Amino acid sequence: MQFMSQNIRYFLPLLLIAIFVSNLFAQKKNRSSTEIILSSEHFKKIHDAEDTLAVLAYAVVNDSIETERFAACKVLITSLVQALKTPGSYKYPFSRLKSISILSPPDSSFRIFTWQLFVNDSTYRYYGAIQMKGQELKLFPLIDRSHEMDIPPVYEQLKNDNWFGALYYNLIQFDTKAGKKYLLLGFDAFEFFQRRKVIDVLSFDETGNPVFGAPVFERDKPGNRMKEQRLMFEYSADASIRVNWDEQYQLILFDHLIPYPSPYNRGMTSVPDGSYDGLKLAKGEWKFIDKVFNDSQEEPPFPEPVLDKRKEKDLIGRNKH
Repeated sequence: MQFMSQNIRYFLPLLLIAIFVSNLFAQKKNRSSTEIILSSEHFKKIHDAEDTLAVLAYAVVNDSIETERFAACKVLITSLVQALKTPGSYKYPFSRLKSISILSPPDSSFRIFTWQLFVNDSTYRYYGAIQMKGQELKLFPLIDRSHEMDIPPVYEQLKNDNWFGALYYNLIQFDTKAGKKYLLLGFDAFEFFQRRKVIDVLSFDETGNPVFGAPVFERDKPGNRMKEQRLMFEYSADASIRVNWDEQYQLILFDHLIPYPSPYNRGMTSVPDGSYDGLKLAKGEWKFIDKVFNDSQEEPPFPEPVLDKRKEKDLIGRNKH
C-alpha cells in the first residue's frame, strides 16, 4: 500500500504537466480554419503508437503484478498525450484501445477517455481526459479524487481536477435553458464487496472549462427538496444492475434497489428486486419515475438458480436417481 500511495503521488502530476505543455503549445498556433485534417503521415504516426498504447492499456487492468500495472499506467499517460499532440489526432478513432472507453456526443464537440487502474481487490483508481475538437490539441485531465470523498458528492459540482472517477460506458446529450449538457453513465468497481454506478452531468462553463454535476434531477425525497447534481447507486458486488438508456422507452432505466443482508456479515447492502425505475427528459430536466413497469418479485433475483426440493432431471427430462 505504501508503494501504491508513493507511485500515485509520483505519476498523477505527469498527466497535468503533459497536458499543460500541450495546451500551451496549441495556444501559440493560430488557424483561420476549423477544419480538422489528419494527413496520411500523421495517421501512420498515431497508428504505430497505438500498438504500444493497446498493450499498456491492457496491462493496466490485467497484469498480475502490481508494480507492472503502475508502471504501465505511468507510461500510458505520457504516451497517450504524446499521440494526441499529433496534428489532427481528434479524427483518429483509437479503435484498438479495448481497455479504454472513448465516448463522443452527437455534436462531436469533444471526446472523453476513461480507464481503470486495478490496484488490488479492494482498490481501483480512474484516469481520463477530455479532448476538445480541433486541429491542435486542447486537453483537460481528469484527476480522480473519489477516494478522498467521505460522503458521495450528490449535491456538489466538481471540476476536472477534483473528479469522481468512473469508467464511462454511455454518453447522452441533452438541451437545457443554460445550454447543452451531457449525461455520463459510469461504473466504479469501488471495493471488494460493493460496486457503484453513477449518472453524472458534464457541461462547460463560460471559459470553456469542464464542470461535473448539475441540478437537473427532479425527484421528491422526504425532508429534502434540493435537486441532486448526480445520481449514485451502490450495490452488492454479487449483484448485477442495469443503468442505461433505453431507446424503445426513451428513458434511462435502472434497477430498483432494496436493502438486503450482506452474505459476508457486513451489515446491510443493496440488491435489485426485479423492478425498474426510470428517468425521463422533460424541459431540460430528468424526472424520476418510480416502478416503470409496476412489477416486482417477492425475493431479489440471484445470479444462479436456487435448487429447492424439486428433483433434478437429466438432459432429456427424466428424473435423476
